[in-house]
Amino acid sequence: MRTMLTTANIKSWMQAALAVLLTATLVACGGGGGGGSDNNSSSNNGGNTSNGLNGGSLPASPTQQPISANASNTVPITVGRGVAGVINIPTVSVRICAPGSTSNCQTIDNIQVDTGSFGLRVVSSTLNSTLLGALPVSTIGSNGAQLAECATFADGYTWGSVRTAIVTIGGETTTSSIPLQIIGDKSASTVPTSACGSGMAENTVGDLGANGILGIGTALTDCGNTCANPATAANYSNYFACPNGTSCTRTAVPLTQQVANPVANFPLDNNGVIVQMAPVSNTGQASATGTLVFGIGTQGNNPLAAAQVFTTDPYGDLNNSTFNGTTVQAFLDSGSNAYFFGDSTLTQCGSQFSGFYCPSSAQTRTVTLVGKNNVSAVASIGILNAQTLFANGSNYAFNTLAGQIGGSASFDLGLPYFFGRYVYYHLDQTASGGPSPFVGY
Repeated sequence: MRTMLTTANIKSWMQAALAVLLTATLVACGGGGGGGSDNNSSSNNGGNTSNGLNGGSLPASPTQQPISANASNTVPITVGRGVAGVINIPTVSVRICAPGSTSNCQTIDNIQVDTGSFGLRVVSSTLNSTLLGALPVSTIGSNGAQLAECATFADGYTWGSVRTAIVTIGGETTTSSIPLQIIGDKSASTVPTSACGSGMAENTVGDLGANGILGIGTALTDCGNTCANPATAANYSNYFACPNGTSCTRTAVPLTQQVANPVANFPLDNNGVIVQMAPVSNTGQASATGTLVFGIGTQGNNPLAAAQVFTTDPYGDLNNSTFNGTTVQAFLDSGSNAYFFGDSTLTQCGSQFSGFYCPSSAQTRTVTLVGKNNVSAVASIGILNAQTLFANGSNYAFNTLAGQIGGSASFDLGLPYFFGRYVYYHLDQTASGGPSPFVGY
């Protein structure tokens, strides 16, 4: 899910409407996880017909392999059919415990790994009633109003309370309870419709495409000073005070009560993450694996070995990048299930796959990434016809899938760019006198 900037630098979360649409399409094609034919047999430069090249060409695919997820600062990543049949959804397991308890806990699988957002969000229906009832709802103001949050997507929104919990991922556990969003635990009648988006409510596993979202981008909290400052929060906060659980109105929220990036709250390995994904076939395959590594340069298994390191804005964006001669805001986002950018020279698919690109032959596009430190590098991406890729309804991992983002101001290097790479995200530690945020690969 890609975070997006508004004019006030507020972040919300975008799950491409295309992904939701594609769920039904894959099911209709007889989709199913794993098994089936050998989807890895095609080489990158094999026959044009079998690889969908049709006279075109693709850039060389990266070949890095993830390390084994057997250390305390690692957790395995899986891309497959998942809980809702949405393609290119990388997931991990997350353990949630009630504050002060080591027994009232639950492990939730199929939580989306999202480097484009910040903080943990879990669909309420995935939690057992004992644990859900023990997670205290945060309150705000002198009247103790319940605190809720609206996360706005491109095609809708999620709505739910802010609660606190102990979070464990792999062998890393937060030092204390942290705020997280529980999606869908509040009645639809409490949604502040005038300030919470106008699209579809995405408060279920089926609508979200996962059991939750693990936001591990470069920011420490999901909104920062914009929501903490009453002057800006009055118009732009995504938090709401709900006296007696209803009549919710927009409110300012201190940083300590905002939904928090779990990584920043680990006792060790808390300065960033490395997303390591195995390579996949250019024509797609049923599943893919990877490793999420916590910490950068904190242990023997997480050295900074990126060829390019770009300092970013607080949200991990590269705002001076260029594509087709135009300045764009570029970002590397594991939560986007395709490359998303505007290019009028690429043929778009028909109504069945509306919004994706369907070129008649394989295409290569390049975007020049530029960091605040003036480091620049050319990123090349390969694009195949989406309809051809989706012809095999059993495939859920793709590295050549691209779609239209709308406009020409952004370039989203989504999950396809991660396959075969180590992608680094260093958290913004400037508030405590530490390093600026950066991304690298």
